[in-house]
Amino acid sequence: MIRTTKLLAAAALTTGLAGCAASEPMIRGLPPVQVTASGETQPVGTGRADAADDPAIWIDPANSNRALIVATDKKAGLHIYDLAGKDIAFAQAGLVNNVDVAGDIIVASDRNDGVNAHLAVFRLDAEKPAIVPIGRAAAGPGEAYGLCLKKTAPGEPIVAALIVKDGTVRVGTLAIDGTPRFTMQWEHKIATQSEGCVFDGDTLYVGEEVGGIWELKQNGTAATARMVAPVDNQRLVADVEGLATIDHQGQRYLIASSQGDNAYAVFALPSMEYVGRFAVAAGIFGATSETDGIEAVAGNFGPAFPGGLFLAQDGDNAPKAQNFKLVRWDQIAAALGR
Repeated sequence: MIRTTKLLAAAALTTGLAGCAASEPMIRGLPPVQVTASGETQPVGTGRADAADDPAIWIDPANSNRALIVATDKKAGLHIYDLAGKDIAFAQAGLVNNVDVAGDIIVASDRNDGVNAHLAVFRLDAEKPAIVPIGRAAAGPGEAYGLCLKKTAPGEPIVAALIVKDGTVRVGTLAIDGTPRFTMQWEHKIATQSEGCVFDGDTLYVGEEVGGIWELKQNGTAATARMVAPVDNQRLVADVEGLATIDHQGQRYLIASSQGDNAYAVFALPSMEYVGRFAVAAGIFGATSETDGIEAVAGNFGPAFPGGLFLAQDGDNAPKAQNFKLVRWDQIAAALGR
């Protein structure tokens, strides 16, 4: 992840340009509508560092109104939070970057070996709660970075997309009987550093940090790639970071973290028609800035989140360590006129 705004701000100060604070975006896109968070998680354990990174949401198959948050401290391991933001479980795993869930299986991109990529695999014991290590699956050369899982029916193979830090995308199946094994089905190289990804059926969307959002469709052992939302300093300001999808009133949407100006862009799927932008403004739980990973899920999760949930990593939760903000999706949709 490139902290574009900080680098630009530092350059401006060095060259004697008007004194912009390092936390202020140097480039601002189209004005976002403003929403506020309805909750936040307790901070991750690693303080004074860029540590919180990516969240995922587990929904109880026996009770669709119950959910838990799985999130990475990329310097230390995995946290489980309830929807009140309480930290209820932690597993030491070292350098884990992005995370996703499939049933009770948790998969994270494992950066502990910077030369050879791995997937770290765990089982969620939601009743204790606990995060139970299963093992690591080798996933080819390079530093593991981005990761997302395809939503499949129970009993179907787990399909994972792993993004190596140089922009190489590998999609394959993950077997978890015995030692976890990743079998690649197809591969595609994006020109520069990429991280955020999300599946929409068989289509994979990937965020090239300085480039924009790519649509990838399998074509044999490779992919047909199309740039569908470039960084234009209007809808998206580099870096493009986390990606997520959500269904709302019969329409599916793709949400992207426009990290460079602390906003989130929303597009309708599959057309990629631009819908609008929103920002999480200061409120009881504070604003979000420099967001890495995001997640969104439709559903009724009780009085606090009756119309779905949006999660965003907060890059500046000072004076505490970084954390994740929880926002009502129905309020975001209303602000966007949906």
